[in-house]
Amino acid sequence: MRVAITRGVSPGINQCELTFLPREKIDLRAARLQHQRYEESLKSLGCNVQRLPVEPDLPDSVFVEDTAIVLNEVAIIARPGRGTRRQETFSVARRLVAFRSVFNIHAPGTLEGGDVLRVGNRLYAGQSDRSNAEGLRQLQSIVDTYDYEVHPVEITKCLHLKSAVTRVGVDTLLINPSWVDKNQFTGVNLIEIHPEEPFAANALRVGETVLYPAEYPRTRERLEKFGIRVIAIEMSQLAKAEGGITCCSLLFHTQGSDGHVMTAYEANEIPMESTH
Repeated sequence: MRVAITRGVSPGINQCELTFLPREKIDLRAARLQHQRYEESLKSLGCNVQRLPVEPDLPDSVFVEDTAIVLNEVAIIARPGRGTRRQETFSVARRLVAFRSVFNIHAPGTLEGGDVLRVGNRLYAGQSDRSNAEGLRQLQSIVDTYDYEVHPVEITKCLHLKSAVTRVGVDTLLINPSWVDKNQFTGVNLIEIHPEEPFAANALRVGETVLYPAEYPRTRERLEKFGIRVIAIEMSQLAKAEGGITCCSLLFHTQGSDGHVMTAYEANEIPMESTH
């Protein structure tokens, strides 16, 4: 079974963190409606959507992707680059314990899930404003046991690696070559976004279907010409908070690579409720 962990839109989303975009008023009602339709789309594709409670005091908390990296064998609880976001990880960790062994990124490391893109046994990891070299080093240390390789990737002009490149097929990536050097990705097909849609590289692959923001029709046409099935949904309000379509869920299967549900939890890895 495919699980999608989500969280409702915080009433404080207009106080969200921003790095590259000017602040615009977010219509809370419209944002919640768009998020609801996003969850409905996930359900229509066979996902068991598990919605976490709304966090009124955590403006960015709808963007659950940043709180963890979930692999077949293990879950890594992130340490967001902004202190205001670190409390978001607690409830996600408590939910993931039912599915995976859980480990943490510790200070001084920072790592956000939006900076980690898995392709086979490669974990491309963005060196961004939110994820530092120590966070990437800790990630590699955790996943060494499971034969993953962490490949640091430089990005420019965007918040996360997945703002610049996402996976849209088994061996196919959607990429904005102005924000990330496409030569850093080998052995895969690359679909370049339409140059007039710079934010169009963020797509969410669910099985054989890609959920995609309706706001980028020219890039959507390129995906469809490549033979990719696309479901377009509106994400315009959450985009004002520098949120993409991958940001609003954590997707994974309930079974690990050995076919058994992961339930082990290391007690000394429980995230402490502190922003330090």
